[in-house]
Order: sequence, then C-alpha cells, then structure tokens
Amino acid sequence: MNTIATPPIVRTYHVVQPHFDVKYPNVESAVQGQATPAINERLLREMHRLIGPPAGPQEQKDVTGGFEIKSNERNVLSIALIVYTYTGGAHGMTYIKSSTFDVRSGRAYTLAELFKPNSGYEVRLNRIIRAQIAARKLPLLSPYTGIKPDQDFYIADKALVVYFQLYDLTPYAYGLTYFPISVYELEDIVALDGPLGRMIG
Repeated sequence: MNTIATPPIVRTYHVVQPHFDVKYPNVESAVQGQATPAINERLLREMHRLIGPPAGPQEQKDVTGGFEIKSNERNVLSIALIVYTYTGGAHGMTYIKSSTFDVRSGRAYTLAELFKPNSGYEVRLNRIIRAQIAARKLPLLSPYTGIKPDQDFYIADKALVVYFQLYDLTPYAYGLTYFPISVYELEDIVALDGPLGRMIG
C-alpha cells in the first residue's frame, strides 16, 4: 500500500543584532537518521556563505536574510535562502541560493541530477529559456550563452524554476531573473526517481 509522505517541519531561528536581522531555516523530521542533520548543515553553510564576512571597523554592512519554502512534498524539500546586504551606495545587493533535497537521505541534488543520463537537458532548457527571454522582451546585458554546470534552480509544485542572480542577465532594475518551466514540458528527459520526477502525476 502506498503511503503519503509526511513533510518535515521547517522552523525558523531568528538572529537579531545591530545591523543584522536573519531568519534561518531548521528542518525537523520524525524519521531518525542522518538526513535531517545533513540538510541543516548544508542550509547553515549556504546561509553563512551568502552573508559573507563581517564588516571591518571602518565599514558599513547591513544584512537582512530569510528563506522561502518552494516545495515540501513527496519527500522533496526545495528551499531558497535570501540575503540582502547593504554596504553603502545607491542600493544593496540581494542574493539567493536554493537547495533541493531528498528528505529521506538528506541528499542535495544538482540540476543535472534531475534528468536522465545523456538526456541533453542543457539544450532543452536553453531553448526554453531563450524563448521566454524573447517572449518577455527581457533587456539582456549581454547575449545569453546558456545555463552553467552549477546553475541555480528550485522546484515549485510542478515546475522547475531556473534563475539568475542580479546582473547575470539583466539590469539591476529587473531584479533576479526567473524562468519557470512546467515539469510536463520536460517529462521525457526527467529522472523519474529524482525530485523533479516525483512531481509528475
């Protein structure tokens, strides 16, 4: 008999200090094992990397951070960490780093691991992204050259969302650039036993 997986609870730890206001995710699961500690260790490490080193004695640095749960179902947790840093000048910078986990094992997936081996997923995704750039008339800072091996992404419901950081593709005023792609548009190349494959059906 198939059973419905119980999503893990994601609690918020809030750290407030002068010029520092950050909410960290902490995953709790009823299943004993190493999966949950591995997930929390990665999320904490990524959040610290986004925050960066503290400001020096003569520097200004204001940091605000939080997170968004993009998917928490079918043993898949996809979560985005968001940090805004202001160090003076006209505006600050927002950075996002997402991770997609199998909550049973604690494994974090790369974009390539969402697809079947030798599927040519890069060609498919690049074609879809180029079509969206044209349809949305996005003003690119330079010609689109394709996704990177460590391309940022998350899973939201039945979509793969590929995204680019500030200034990667478009001017600052356009913010981070997101490209949502329906899982059904990729169904023939998706690894069915992976996180994206579980969203099908």
